[in-house]
Amino acid sequence: MRFLKLLVSATQAGGTALAALWTFPSMLLSAFLVAWGAEAAQFLISQGLALAILAWLQTLPEFAVEAVIAWEAGRDPERAHLAIANLTGAIRLLLGLGWPMIYFVFALAGRRRGDPLLTPITLLPEHAVEVVGLVPPLLYFVVIVWKQSISWIDALVLVLLYVAYLLVLLRHPPHNVDELSDASRVSQWAYRQRGWRRIAAIGALFGGGGFLLYVTAHPFLESMLAVAGLLGVSQFVLVQWVAPFLSEFPEKVSAFLWARRVTHAPMALMNMVSSNINQWTILAAMIPLVYGYSHYRHTGTWADFPFDTGQRTEIILTLLQTGLGMVVLANMKFDWFDATALFVLWLVQFLAPHLREEVSVAYALWIVILLVGFVIKRKPLLAAQYFRASLTQKRSAGTT
Repeated sequence: MRFLKLLVSATQAGGTALAALWTFPSMLLSAFLVAWGAEAAQFLISQGLALAILAWLQTLPEFAVEAVIAWEAGRDPERAHLAIANLTGAIRLLLGLGWPMIYFVFALAGRRRGDPLLTPITLLPEHAVEVVGLVPPLLYFVVIVWKQSISWIDALVLVLLYVAYLLVLLRHPPHNVDELSDASRVSQWAYRQRGWRRIAAIGALFGGGGFLLYVTAHPFLESMLAVAGLLGVSQFVLVQWVAPFLSEFPEKVSAFLWARRVTHAPMALMNMVSSNINQWTILAAMIPLVYGYSHYRHTGTWADFPFDTGQRTEIILTLLQTGLGMVVLANMKFDWFDATALFVLWLVQFLAPHLREEVSVAYALWIVILLVGFVIKRKPLLAAQYFRASLTQKRSAGTT
């Protein structure tokens, strides 16, 4: 009887795994649609705001996974560590694997174009908003780490920080239409529509990609997790690394698409940074709200989301990694050394989880070295300068 149950379970898992045959192509198509929509939208609204919309659509699967975990943790507090594992794993994966991937794709494409060896990705002044936008949620998370819990008040603060970030993005003008030739053909077609048809075409790209992502996200995750389960991957690894990798799949597709072009590589990197801000604010804010409501439904009392010393270590490691990424981009460049070092440190913690504390120390030392270097060499923090300038500039039209 036990063997029969195992056989039925394996058959069901195998059937779920087979769904990858249609969910994988659907996820690819949805990623392309929303990326094309963002390319066209940057000529109507600021690129940063277009990327923020894109990040929302791309992280729908991630929000769904985190919401399910937080809801189950509200009923069974023993599962609370999985919510932190998924949150921190998603952020570290995006920064430790996603950012370096963008640079290496950019560098490889550059060699084919005949660019100088190891050319860095140079950000535009407007991208300072995304770089500086990481600062407030990171600083507030220091408070959260200190008190070792996330309350609904913390959730409210994180949401307000994200709203403030969007308001700053609204001050930026759209890109000049002269740059339209650098966009993909689909994006050019959508923007070149006349009158209301232009808005409809761009909206259809966003809406169609978002809808396809919405209906495909759950079966895609289920199919890929079933494949991982059949391969014997542990629950913790599934939650911290496999699930975030799959839920961030749309972001990686669009980033790969843009990273090959020198004019779009900064946009690809900012796509990732925008998602990081989304994760540190809205995604993190969702955890205590879903957890508290689930706990209330189960016990009749609201509860803050707690985390223990082990989960605190995970958050500190993730904070240091993101803080390092922010300092690395402070000079508005991302080069081969930054990409390689971020990837190596991520790979160490992935392959040797017992070295998390040592990796945290490495992140902290690197941050200190970079900051001391800025002081000694009197190098300007370009991100801060450009950000201050963005607060005083007037929004001007970039469309024709």
